[in-house]
Amino acid sequence: MPLMTILLEQLEVQIQTQEFGGKYTNLMDCIRTVQRQTLSKGYFRGLSWPLFSYGYLNAVFFGCYGFLLKKFGCTEDLTHKKPTYWIIGVTGALATLPQVVFTCPVDVVKVSLQSQIPHYHDLPKVQVNKYFSGPLEAVTIIFRTSGFKGLYRGFLTHVVRDTPAAAMYMSSYSFFQYESSYRIPSVPSQIVNFLGGGVAGVLSWLIIMPFDVVKSKLQADACGKLYKGFWDCASQVYRADGIRAFFLGLVPMAVRAFPVNAVTLMVYSESLKYLNKIEHIDKN
Repeated sequence: MPLMTILLEQLEVQIQTQEFGGKYTNLMDCIRTVQRQTLSKGYFRGLSWPLFSYGYLNAVFFGCYGFLLKKFGCTEDLTHKKPTYWIIGVTGALATLPQVVFTCPVDVVKVSLQSQIPHYHDLPKVQVNKYFSGPLEAVTIIFRTSGFKGLYRGFLTHVVRDTPAAAMYMSSYSFFQYESSYRIPSVPSQIVNFLGGGVAGVLSWLIIMPFDVVKSKLQADACGKLYKGFWDCASQVYRADGIRAFFLGLVPMAVRAFPVNAVTLMVYSESLKYLNKIEHIDKN
């Protein structure tokens, strides 16, 4: 599932940062361009760091989420001390903050590498960085050029993107989970959690797509040669392509978000249920 996430995200990032390699005519043009590369220079370019960090970053988020719910006097078990959706949303938003500290540098390296996939046509392109042979060279050059500021390029945009997304993610999932168990209790929890997770994932991404586009463009320009910051990037994007530019990558995002988050939240919920059952048996 992490592999599927990153492969689909490759297309999303390509579409969002296409000015760095030459604009695509459509989604199929993007797919054909990536497929022309070898695996290491195409679909797998920028893959290694996100792939290895996927598990522990989810652990950071869900660990912080459970910890903060307990601080609010609630539990993750909706059948016992059910929190309000307001508390769930706030807790989700706060839980993502420690995660962003780790995800931002990983995303900067990933997006920088992915945005440099060459295109096979002569459309206008922007060359702002040396072609990086891999993540270590990317980190070295970005740090040498811009220091830690370069590795945390787009950090505030990342925070603005992830906090409302996490709030929507957990609150919509909890709503789906609770309402389904109340109204259609005969449906197995695995199906409810799978569908709820998929819907929550798509909704959480839909509401922050404009911020995701700006974040990707800022991080592709890790050394700060093209964009001065968030507002400069957003205004340039709007002047160039209008409001539609802020929803680039919507199709691969939706295709990726549903199955990935469906599996993630189903496994999370079922694992939590199993661990709570073991804890209850041990206490008795």
